[in-house]
Amino acid sequence: MPAPLLHIDTTPDLPEAAEVVVIGGGVVGTFTAYYLARRGVSVALVEKGRIGGEQSSRNWGWCRQQNRDARELPMATKSLDLWDRLASEIGEDPGFRRCGLLYLSNDEAEIARWAKWRDFAAGEGVVTHMLGESEARDRGKATGRTWKGGVFSPSDGIADTSRAVPVAARGVMKFGGSVHQFCAARGLELEGGRVSAVVTEKGTIRTRTVVMAGGAWASSFCRQLGIRFPQSAVRSSILAVGPHVEGLPDALHTAEISVTRRGETGGHTLAISGRANVDPTPQQILFAREFVPMFAKRWRALRPGGTEGWRSGHETAARWRLDEQSPMERMRILDPRPDARLVAETHRRALELLPALRGTAITASWAGYIDATPDGVPGIGEVTGVPGLILAAGFSGHGFGIGPGAGHLIADLASGAAPIVDPKPYHPDRFAASAWGKVADF
Repeated sequence: MPAPLLHIDTTPDLPEAAEVVVIGGGVVGTFTAYYLARRGVSVALVEKGRIGGEQSSRNWGWCRQQNRDARELPMATKSLDLWDRLASEIGEDPGFRRCGLLYLSNDEAEIARWAKWRDFAAGEGVVTHMLGESEARDRGKATGRTWKGGVFSPSDGIADTSRAVPVAARGVMKFGGSVHQFCAARGLELEGGRVSAVVTEKGTIRTRTVVMAGGAWASSFCRQLGIRFPQSAVRSSILAVGPHVEGLPDALHTAEISVTRRGETGGHTLAISGRANVDPTPQQILFAREFVPMFAKRWRALRPGGTEGWRSGHETAARWRLDEQSPMERMRILDPRPDARLVAETHRRALELLPALRGTAITASWAGYIDATPDGVPGIGEVTGVPGLILAAGFSGHGFGIGPGAGHLIADLASGAAPIVDPKPYHPDRFAASAWGKVADF
């Protein structure tokens, strides 16, 4: 794969039974399994491909409170505390550090929105520094430009997208859970309407509780059980340059370009915030009405895509049998082609904005599918009508940073513990109503 990823060895044999089975080895599913294992719950994590192989290793790596929607902010704050502890708990570094995030702008309306968010977040205990012209120029000296203002959020940070989720999976095994790669979950068995087992390509695991954390695959999986979960994915492209470029902020956002230092290599990832391709799929047609508010708010950043999504099968409207090959087995890892024009534009913008990058070449480029809900906030909670099935999907591009907090919350729900944050804003029952007026601002 073009996106760097730490490959790990996992558990070879499926257990016959587990208290909880987590489907999906991305950041949310892996942290859910991790926090269950830490509290002594027998848990099996099953992943159709490699741990962290899809969007969890293809994002910017930002772990932020800054500009979070009010519904997500408590989870983001808890997540940063959990990120802080992870290396000492597991004994291996996930590459997290609180380097601070820098936002620069020449748009007075944008700066005013950031200031309004700062005033709201101050009441939630979040420290954000608004930057005037001179402060923005000093912190943004790598650009060689003047700026009308900006924001610096000192307690936010980044983690290594190539390492974080595989390291957390090793933590699952360290604390007694099992992790199974190349083991697709085909569906569920029910008894009396309640979850009784997960059927995988390698065998059946008896269980009373299942967490569906399948990312972009979640809705098509739910459809097999007659569950309607409105979900749609866009294809985001990103590139890497370097290594050994000095003098740049570890994490910088501007309207032109966003830049993040990558792990130990000294290289950087580059992206244009919000820009993505919409690849038509059967599922997008099915949920078109629900996503009108989202599209109306963000259409300027989206571009028509191609047939990548249709061919990949993650948003199929088809149904399959539990004793036959599933779409997840035919497409182990979603690895769509990046948009070549967008990659070229991203690189051009970066070279114009940051002189230190001039002379560097693109070392890699990749794409991933960001799965979203109609309001841009994840769906987390037990599915009404299917006791024992907890949905955790639709993280709308925010999943990596809030992954530890989300995983902790889901582990709380699965084990009956007091929830780390209020789960009500995330419950998927809300998707039965319109998202007009509720689409996340950030």
